[in-house]
Amino acid sequence: MILFKDATVVTMDEKRKEQYEKLDIVTKDDIIYYVGKNYNGKYDKVIDCTNKIIIPGLVNAHTHLGMSIFRNTSDNMSLLDWLENKTWVIESKMTDDDYYLASLLSCCEAILTGTTTVADHYVGNNTTINAIKESGIRCLFTNFLRDNDNLGNKRLNDFKSLYKEHKNDSDLISFALAPHSLYTCSKNYLKKISYFASKYNLPVHMHYCETASEVDIINKNYKNIIDALISTDLINNKLILAHGIYINKKELDKLKNYDISIVHNPISNLVLGSGICDIKKIIDKKINVCLGTDGAGSSFNLNMFYHMSIVDLLQKGIYKNANIMNSYDVLKMATINGAKALGLAQKIGSIEENKKADLVMLDLSDITIYPENNLISQIVHNVNRNMVVMTMINGKILNKNGKLTNNLNINKLKYEINKIIERVK
Repeated sequence: MILFKDATVVTMDEKRKEQYEKLDIVTKDDIIYYVGKNYNGKYDKVIDCTNKIIIPGLVNAHTHLGMSIFRNTSDNMSLLDWLENKTWVIESKMTDDDYYLASLLSCCEAILTGTTTVADHYVGNNTTINAIKESGIRCLFTNFLRDNDNLGNKRLNDFKSLYKEHKNDSDLISFALAPHSLYTCSKNYLKKISYFASKYNLPVHMHYCETASEVDIINKNYKNIIDALISTDLINNKLILAHGIYINKKELDKLKNYDISIVHNPISNLVLGSGICDIKKIIDKKINVCLGTDGAGSSFNLNMFYHMSIVDLLQKGIYKNANIMNSYDVLKMATINGAKALGLAQKIGSIEENKKADLVMLDLSDITIYPENNLISQIVHNVNRNMVVMTMINGKILNKNGKLTNNLNINKLKYEINKIIERVK
C-alpha cells in the first residue's frame, strides 16, 4: 500500500464539490483504496506530496501507436496526399517487428508525458500487443480494418483471432473494432464489422467526417453521413468517432440519441489543413467529447498536455467569445470523458475509491509557470514533460522523475528505430 500524503488532488469526481482539494490518496495493489483527508490507516510506503499535484491519468482516445516513425512527415500535405503518397507507401515496407518497435516508442512517450490509457487505431498484431504489455500502459486495442484492396477479410479474420487469443490476457488491454473510415470500407464490410462488434459487445472506433472531401465521398455512396451509420448497422454499437469536423447541428440532433463519442484531434486537424471542429456545438447536444492526439505523424507528439493547450483557445477564436469554454472542460475531455468514450469510466478517468490506480503527479514549481494563479489553467495550458514527475498505471509507478521504471532500454530502442528509418525512407 502506498500513501500519497498531502497532495493537491484534482479528482475529476463529479460527486465532489471542489475542483481540487488537499487530500491523501492510498493505493492498494492495482486500485485506489482511499481518497480523503488525514489518512491514519496502514501503509507500506509514504510519498510526501507537499507542493505536488495529482490528477487522474490522461486518456488519449485516438492515436496510432505504430506511427511514431512518421513523426513530422506531414508538413504541407493534405490528409489524402499524406496517406496515399507517404504513409501507405512506407507501411508497405514495414514488418511486424517494425510495428512492435514503433508502438513501444509511442507507449514510452505516452507514459513519460502522463498518459495512462491509449485507444490505438492502427496495425494491431501480436507484436504490437507485446509492445503494449512490455510498456505497462492501458490500451483499447484493435487492428484497423479496410477493404478497398483485396485484404479486407484477412484483416477482419486477423482481428477475430487476436481478440479470441488475447481477450483474457490482461486487465490493461480491452478491444474495439476499428474500420478505418466510411470511404475505405464497403457497406457489406461495415455490416460484418458491426455484427461482430454487437456479438461480443465491443465498441467501434472509426475516423468520421475528418475532411470535406471525405464527406463528399460518403454522400456519393449513402444518402448522407447519418444514413451511412444507420444503413451499415454501425449506429447500434458504442461508437468512438475520431474528428467529426464536418457534422452539422441537424445531424448532431440525430446522433445525440445514440451511444456516440466524438474524439477531438485539434493539432492533427490543423497540421493537415482539415479544418477546426466546433466542439461547443457538439457538447451543447449532450454528446460526449474527448481528446486524442492522433498519430505522431500528423500531430508532432503524443503529449496530451501539448494538445490540451489549444482546445479551448480554438473555440474562443471560432466564437469570438472568451467565455465559451474553460480549462476544466478541457481537462474533462482528457480524463473522464475519454474514459466514458472507451467504455472504461467505471475503472478510470477520475480519482475515486475502488477505481484503478492510474495517477499522474505534477510538479508546478518551475519558474516558467510561476506563480500559480489558476491551478486548472496551469495544468491545461502550461505543463510540459519535465513537470510530469510520476506516472502510475494499475498501481505500478512506470515513470519516476522523468525516467521509465519498466526496464526498457530507450537508447537501444532509438537505435533500432533509426535502422527502420534508414530502410524505409
